[in-house]
Amino acid sequence: MRTVDFDYELPPELIAQTPAERRDASRLLVLDRASGQIGHRQFPDLLAQFRSGDVLVLNNSRVIPARLRGLNEKTGGQFEVLLLEENAVNDWWVMLRPGKRARIGTRIIFLDHAHERTQLVGEVIATNDEGHRRIKFCGGENVLNATNDIGELPLPPYIERSAGATSAQDLERYQTVFAKPLGSVAAPTAGLHFTPELLDVARAKGVRVEFVTLHVGLGTFAPVKADNITDHVMHEERFEVSEATAANVNAAKQSGHRIIAVGTTSMRVLESVARNHGGKLVAGCGRTSIFIYPPQRFALVDALLTNFHLPRSTLLMLVSAFASPGTLQGRELAFRAYAEAVRERYRFFSYGDAMFIA
Repeated sequence: MRTVDFDYELPPELIAQTPAERRDASRLLVLDRASGQIGHRQFPDLLAQFRSGDVLVLNNSRVIPARLRGLNEKTGGQFEVLLLEENAVNDWWVMLRPGKRARIGTRIIFLDHAHERTQLVGEVIATNDEGHRRIKFCGGENVLNATNDIGELPLPPYIERSAGATSAQDLERYQTVFAKPLGSVAAPTAGLHFTPELLDVARAKGVRVEFVTLHVGLGTFAPVKADNITDHVMHEERFEVSEATAANVNAAKQSGHRIIAVGTTSMRVLESVARNHGGKLVAGCGRTSIFIYPPQRFALVDALLTNFHLPRSTLLMLVSAFASPGTLQGRELAFRAYAEAVRERYRFFSYGDAMFIA
């Protein structure tokens, strides 16, 4: 299939710039894969879609305040640094702007939220084919511990904010209520709609709530640039599955209950592991570069909760595959749902509304 087949027009005013007043106050589009019917609900109505015995799998990765600002030690020129992936403590691959001024050996003095110099210094020690820089940090035990004082949440570029410290609203709402291990540079946005109370009600209905960890990278949201989607090279992301989660998911699946992935990131963990282990979830840590697009089938996941995704993104391709596994018809069904969402003025992308596909 061609990348252009996954393009669509979206009125700019439908790109959500702020979260809903309450986490669970978003809208919910419900897509029935078997009938093709589309329903319009409010997010708490998702509970009516659950059955006793279902397993709800959420990604509990915590977003790092990964955007840092600094000065060239020699010239005083300004840099913006985005932490991408940790190689070891204080050793990171980063996206750095302006990159041309960051040659190997360049030293950067980092600034706090008041734009004052801190003790944290980084030195560019390598570059890669993607134009990213490898930085070795010094002046602190662990740069991760400093990010709360000097970093900003890496909100996507379509969420318009002025440069500077992250707002209190974004600090709270661009993070799930169940986020634990630090590691993501973008939020697993389908999980943003959940409140502790809603999860408690789901449990009371007999739904088992489980967590996996996938540290979301910027590549998740990047548009596919290759003309044919099969030529796209998927990014890698780190994941972890606990013994308890693996056991409970496998037991539910064996008993005929549904596995519901909350978000494409949870889906990628579940399908990556299951495809390599005969349809079973196995505990452990690893890396995944799984790329899911039509007409692929699914080894483990039976239903998907997700937000509305960017044109030409791998996430939209995943949704199209899930809408009709094993066929090429899912794109048509997914795009019909997206067109309906545009007509009904749903809010799109990270802070937007949700879609349940079953």
